[in-house]
Parts: sequence; C-alpha cells; structure tokens
Amino acid sequence: MIPQRKRNEIRQRVHDRIRAKISGTQERPRLNVYRSLNHIYAQLIDDSKGVTIVSASTVAAKAKTGGNVAAAKEIGKLVAERAQEKGIKKVVFDRGGYLYHGRIKALADAAREAGLDF
Repeated sequence: MIPQRKRNEIRQRVHDRIRAKISGTQERPRLNVYRSLNHIYAQLIDDSKGVTIVSASTVAAKAKTGGNVAAAKEIGKLVAERAQEKGIKKVVFDRGGYLYHGRIKALADAAREAGLDF
C-alpha cells in the first residue's frame, strides 16, 4: 500500500501535467476541484488574471458531512448556479490529479446537470 504522503506527491505530479495543458480564461474559466478526507472544494479560476471568480465548498456551505458523493453533488450544483449568476456557461474541467470517479465524477455530473458546459 502506498503511504498517504507519497500518494499526494504522485497526485500533485499528475496535476502539474494536467495544468501544463489547460488554463482558464475570462470566457471559459477553469473549474478546479480539491478533495480532502472530510470536505470537497470547487473554484472557477481565470488564470489569465489569476483570480477566483466563483467558489463553493462543503466548509462554506456548513454541510454536516462533506466526504461523500451526496455532498459532492450539492457542491457541483451550487458552483454551477453561482457561475450562471456571473454569466458563465462554459468551463474547462480540472480534476486536480484525482481519478475521475466517485466524488469528482459526482461533482462534475451535478455541475453539468445544473447547466455548465464542459
């Protein structure tokens, strides 16, 4: 079994490779996802200016639990609603080096259902 510290270093290297290929713009910001053991975070980032346009997390939403698929769906829907309020419909998805399954997939699917295009 790979120790947690080593696993995070591997994830970070994968994320660096992903970030070399994608970046967010004003018209099409980057939807970045970070997950910890107990929470999940999502941000829409304009990399050309280096600013966060919209963010949502289970910490800010004061969710009782954030480490499950149901919470990820809530955050996906919430970030999509906030993006549409700002007039954003298209985004670039950045999975943050995580495998596309479980909470990451649930958040992405919920954001798509709520109206984001990626």
